[in-house]
Amino acid sequence: MYDVIIIGGGVVGCAIARELSQYRLSIALLEKHSEFCEGSSKANSAIVHGGFDAKPGTLKARLNVRGNELIRRLAPQLQFHFKQIGSLVVAFSDEDMEEVKKLYERGIANGVPELEIWNREKTLAEEPNLSSETKGALFCGTAGIVCPFGMTYAFIENAVENGVELICDAEVTGIQKIRSGTKMDGAAVQTQDTAVHAVTAQTSAQEHAFSVTTSQGIFTARYVINAAGLYADKIAAMIGDYDYAINPRKGEYRVLDKVCGDLVHHVIFQAPTKMGKGVLVTPTYDNNLLAGPTAQDVDDREDTSTTLAGLNKIDSSAKKSVPALDFRKTIRTFTGVRARPSTGDFMIYASKYAKGFIHAGGIESPGLSSAPAIAEYVAELLQYAGAELIKKPHVVTARKGIRQFSALSNEERAALIAENPLYGRIICRCETVTEAEIVEAIRRPAGARTVDGVKRRVRPGTGRCQGGFCTPRVLEILSRELQLPMENIAKSDRGTEIVLGRLKNIAESEIPSGNPSKS
Repeated sequence: MYDVIIIGGGVVGCAIARELSQYRLSIALLEKHSEFCEGSSKANSAIVHGGFDAKPGTLKARLNVRGNELIRRLAPQLQFHFKQIGSLVVAFSDEDMEEVKKLYERGIANGVPELEIWNREKTLAEEPNLSSETKGALFCGTAGIVCPFGMTYAFIENAVENGVELICDAEVTGIQKIRSGTKMDGAAVQTQDTAVHAVTAQTSAQEHAFSVTTSQGIFTARYVINAAGLYADKIAAMIGDYDYAINPRKGEYRVLDKVCGDLVHHVIFQAPTKMGKGVLVTPTYDNNLLAGPTAQDVDDREDTSTTLAGLNKIDSSAKKSVPALDFRKTIRTFTGVRARPSTGDFMIYASKYAKGFIHAGGIESPGLSSAPAIAEYVAELLQYAGAELIKKPHVVTARKGIRQFSALSNEERAALIAENPLYGRIICRCETVTEAEIVEAIRRPAGARTVDGVKRRVRPGTGRCQGGFCTPRVLEILSRELQLPMENIAKSDRGTEIVLGRLKNIAESEIPSGNPSKS
């Protein structure tokens, strides 16, 4: 019996796990995929929004501004990659400038700091590669870019160090309320913190608890938090909540080579028009350039296909902002699906139907920016629902990130190689990723178990060749470190294994000699 079960291992679920791990609670996080950060959290714009876009008074507005503040504070503490480069909402007409002024007023109402309206001269002086039709822009100094994978992994690693248990490949198939007044056995709590046992024993008689059925078995808990992303409404329906529906919205992107990374230096948005918000152009943390997304409502929540029409839309819209974009420099296209709620706002609340069940659903943009603030809010709701949030006497509050060999000086590289020869073995030539970094990514708390899990933690396969050279070597390292046959190593999930089997040695094969038709 756990105190809390969190459903969903995206950035929101992992942020909640980290927040709650500070308290004397036994916590399990259930994730249906083999890795964390597998849904919307892995495929988005990687923008930390300032908070000027959301309607004043909404949860989106409140949690975006607070989340932005927390990310800027947590990035050095948890050592995930974040750059506060600021954003510009660019106007190309007098009508656009009126929209820019409205966004400025909305931002002030939301409490967003560092907002300024720039004229044409100031805007083009800061971003000379913008269109000559630029009239001005809204500047937001607190906006930035983040590695969404790195932030998610930082949250979950910190949570694990504080005692959270992770259960992957655990798709939730059913939830039942346990009979009111059922006695819970505090001794069943799986934790190394003996103080948790005492607290659990004192609060063993509860009016509510849940049985959660998954592909890994049945788990029980006093409280359940629904952070299931695109499937949050499906999870809600399992306990009889139908307050909102998720309407999936697909967005396509282009990633350009690093030679394009200096084309712009801020996140470049377009002023919203009757035709929509256009697409953004932004540097990424790792100095690529990102353009997108499109916006297409779809029925299939797993539709991550890219289309010629979608890419053409990115091309024409993005060039409106930055005419010099050269899409021949594209190294990757991808698609993310957003969990757009039918209500228009984040659905974060305690269930009216099932006491002890907390929803964190409908988390579309700016969900990434809001994640740590959502975690704070969920903790408040959990306390209101009756959970005792007593701080642990010893909490790990900091995390040491994986050192990025490519970002070090030659002297620093030489010192690392002398300390660990695996730093002298370059596995990914495009991104200068060493074997030592890959090994650490696998061995860390909540470490990588798949090729994509390694890729998102330390970047082999993200460069120009997109893994053409390094993938076989990454497979070998995963196989060795996990002590699994290479045939059992997946690209991303069960069923995506890359190696089918091993060829027999020719000398041992049954091919008859002298028969070229069978050789």
